[in-house]
Amino acid sequence: MTLRYRRARARTQTQSKSMSSAALILEDKVEKILNGEGLEVKEFDCAPEQVKAVVLRRTVCYIVCAVIINAKNEVLMMQEAKPECYGRWYLPAGRMEEAESIVEAMQREVKEETGLDCQPITLLLVQEQGLQWIRFVFLAEVTGGSMKTEAEADAESLQAGWWDRKSPLPLRGRDILCLIDAGLKYSETPWFPPALPVNMPCALICQRLLLTFSGGSAPDDGHGDDLWVLLGDREVEGEGEEPHLPVVASAESRDITWAGRTLVSECMLPSSCRRLSVTPRGILGVQHGGGRRSPGRMDGVCFNVLASLERTGTGDGTDAGTGDGTGDGGPPTLESSRFRWHKVDSARLRDKIRERMSSGSLLPVQSLS
Repeated sequence: MTLRYRRARARTQTQSKSMSSAALILEDKVEKILNGEGLEVKEFDCAPEQVKAVVLRRTVCYIVCAVIINAKNEVLMMQEAKPECYGRWYLPAGRMEEAESIVEAMQREVKEETGLDCQPITLLLVQEQGLQWIRFVFLAEVTGGSMKTEAEADAESLQAGWWDRKSPLPLRGRDILCLIDAGLKYSETPWFPPALPVNMPCALICQRLLLTFSGGSAPDDGHGDDLWVLLGDREVEGEGEEPHLPVVASAESRDITWAGRTLVSECMLPSSCRRLSVTPRGILGVQHGGGRRSPGRMDGVCFNVLASLERTGTGDGTDAGTGDGTGDGGPPTLESSRFRWHKVDSARLRDKIRERMSSGSLLPVQSLS
């Protein structure tokens, strides 16, 4: 064996070990996202040409809402004191204020409007209308305080009480009925792991996408045993490229499905994009850097979203699977060198991702745009 050959072999082994190590680190990050943990937002892989840090109550409005259910399956309600809906009933809810975390805002609203202290069990649902309006709906439980009575009426509310959902009650809006139903359903049979906001600063409203593609040969499901996730390759000074899950900054008046479509159009050929469908499955976690005790407080939010990429028909009756340069069940060809596909080696991780998608075990998001 020549010296030149030994050196070449040593370089190959070193590169292989380095790649294996990078893959393990990457899959550990994917595992954290699946577990509802957060990752620092360093840069954006896709962003509008002009973006500015969002400012609470100036350029963005966050609403918090609490569904609280007692042992009798009654729902905590408050009676409105605002002139435009005076005397009508609603869930405890309101706008987040400056220097609050999402949880702090929910607890304050419940205290002000009902007199009760509470703690969150899980985020129940996220509703959004682009950047202008995002509502965080919690399932929570009472931990103390005393129910607000008519004698304690103020500008926040007239009183609070438990509603059995059968007795007639003039509601401020029927939009809360689906929220109550979701809270009752989760209380009886939780369909996703408890998810609470993670304290991590972010300047913009954005999405970190765990975008998956299934392929290979599997006779049973038609999608294949192999699973890939899309990565961005960011240049880090002194460290070279750092593979990461892509982060997309949201644009005004865009719903949550926009980020996935934008990412695909950014990294793939237009001809391939027309044959591909992006499906947001749900939210894995929410990151927000608010809170009075949070260093470097920012008003942005990062949603960690699980999404799938699938081939669709071309519209002429042919199979689109052979029209993007792969033809072997592998992922679509990428045009941009800033992105690449990573094949998930861990069978346990593959199964975990697929289980979350097939079971719908994800925090729901609704676009009201």
